[in-house]
Amino acid sequence: MSIAIVTDSASYLTPAQVEQFNITVLPITVILGDHQYPESQLPAQTFYNYLQSDQPLPTTAQVSLGQIETAYDRLVAQGVTQIISIHLSSGITSFLSNLKMFCQTYTKAEVYPIDSLVASAGEANLCLLAGRLIAAGYDAPAIAQALTTFRDTQHIYFAVDSLKHLARTGRLTNRSAMIGNLLNIKPLLTFNDAGEIIAIGKERTMRRAFRFIDDQLATTLKTVDYPLHATVIDANNPELGAQWRTQLEKRFPAVRFSQSQLGPAISVHTGEKTMGLIWQQDWQEF
Repeated sequence: MSIAIVTDSASYLTPAQVEQFNITVLPITVILGDHQYPESQLPAQTFYNYLQSDQPLPTTAQVSLGQIETAYDRLVAQGVTQIISIHLSSGITSFLSNLKMFCQTYTKAEVYPIDSLVASAGEANLCLLAGRLIAAGYDAPAIAQALTTFRDTQHIYFAVDSLKHLARTGRLTNRSAMIGNLLNIKPLLTFNDAGEIIAIGKERTMRRAFRFIDDQLATTLKTVDYPLHATVIDANNPELGAQWRTQLEKRFPAVRFSQSQLGPAISVHTGEKTMGLIWQQDWQEF
């Protein structure tokens, strides 16, 4: 029995992480005007330069089932019999429902579709835990169950510079709650239990948004009895990301911190300069 992990590029795994656990990453397509780019082949700066121009706002196209079938077939040819397929939240894309239908007829391997209910580092952490459990000798059903349990420990909060991208692409479920709040406001958002993006408040500055998120982490630490891993996430805002990480590490020395970036496929919806923090049980000690 051989088990493999498949995910999409919205997980933003590092090359080292992909290599460590031999993860197959399928690129989401980013559309800039008349040009289509697999996210893995689109330099971030090229994307952000386009975003700042007067050209039509970019869009995305989800991973196709053709890409999925090709990837699965390639893994089967290598001797894989079970596939853990971890993807972007079903609350912001129809991909998971399409994948589940596809898997009902795919008979070359056992496939376990996993809804991350989030994106970015939350999706990546599921992949990393799956890789660790495969290395430890767990079978696919046990891994799928563990991933569901692990996913239930995640919390994510983020602040965007503007709601215009989320409102335009329809990824903000309760956007009416924030209408008119676009003048120098940092909307605060999270993912609900269905994996949908919802607005939960607003702050005048990113500093105040950070204070709110910082307080949420402090609250979580009072209620859990397991080690936490938290990831600072930014969209083309690495200097502020590094500042957030430094401040958080000083306040919460018991938490393991890392840093990640949002690439084009997610920044299409959130816009540039988005900042966020996701935390959950530390996958290295799960």
